[in-house]
Amino acid sequence: MSSKTLDGLPPLREIINDYQLSAKKSLGQNFLLDLNLTNKIARMAGDLSNHTILEIGPGPGGLTRALLSSGAKKVLAIERDERLIPALNQIKDHFNGRLDVKYADALNEPLDNYLKGPVKVVANLPYNIGTELLIRWLTPKIWPPYWDSLTLMFQKEVAKRIVASPGTKAYGRLALLVQWRCNAKIVMEIPPQAFTPPPKVTSAVVHIERLDTPRFDANGKTLERIVAAAFNQRRKMLRVSLKAFSPSIESILLDVGINPTQRAEEIGLEQFCALSKKIN
Repeated sequence: MSSKTLDGLPPLREIINDYQLSAKKSLGQNFLLDLNLTNKIARMAGDLSNHTILEIGPGPGGLTRALLSSGAKKVLAIERDERLIPALNQIKDHFNGRLDVKYADALNEPLDNYLKGPVKVVANLPYNIGTELLIRWLTPKIWPPYWDSLTLMFQKEVAKRIVASPGTKAYGRLALLVQWRCNAKIVMEIPPQAFTPPPKVTSAVVHIERLDTPRFDANGKTLERIVAAAFNQRRKMLRVSLKAFSPSIESILLDVGINPTQRAEEIGLEQFCALSKKIN
C-alpha cells in the first residue's frame, strides 16, 4: 500500500519507482526529492496566490507539488522529457485543474503565449539551459517583461556570477545584465547529496525581482554588445577590447570617466551604461 505525504500524493521516490524514471544526463536532469527543500524554494518566491507560476523542467514534480501546496493560483509546467508526463499528470488530476503540463522544449517555445495575468518563474532549471534561459528573460524586446520575479536554481558558481560586484573574479556580463534591470540575491544553497543523482557541485537558489525601469539610462542592445566585447577579453585594457566600436574609443572612455587602461572587471554598471549611451 502506498504511503502518502502531506499533500496527499505518494512520496517522490515511490513515484520514480512506479513510473521507472531515472535522471538523464543529456537533459541536465538532477531530481530534487526532498519535499522539505522544495517547499522552502516555493516560499522563497513569495506570495503565489495571485500569480501564474511558470516552471521549466519539473522532473517528477517535487517543486510543482510545493508550488501548488503553497497556494499558487496556477502552475504551467514545461517538460521536454516525455517519460515524465504521466507522473506530472497524476499531480494535475490531484490538484483539480490548477496545473497545466506542456510537453515542449522551453528553448524553442514562445512561453509568454501560454501565460495570463501576473507571472512568477520558479524552477530548478536543467543545468545545461539555465544561463541561456536567464539571458532571454533579461533581454526581451519590451521592458518591463511578462514576469514579476524569477526564483531559479543554478550551479552555485553561476549564482555567484549573477550577484557579483565589480573587482571580483565572478563579475561579468551576467552580473551587469541582471543588475541593470533587477534586484538579485542568493537565498539558499543546496548540497549535492540532496539530488538524485548527486551533481558534482553545490547548487544555489537566486531570487530576482525586476525593476519597472532600468537603474540607469542606456541602450540595451549597445550595452549588451559593449559588455560582451569587454568581458570576452577581460584581461585586456578597454582601449584594446573596445577599439572595434570607434576609432576614437580612448577619448570616448575618458569622456565618461573611464581610464582607457582599465579592464572590464574594474568598471561599474553606471559607467558601462554611460559608455553605451555615448557610443550609441
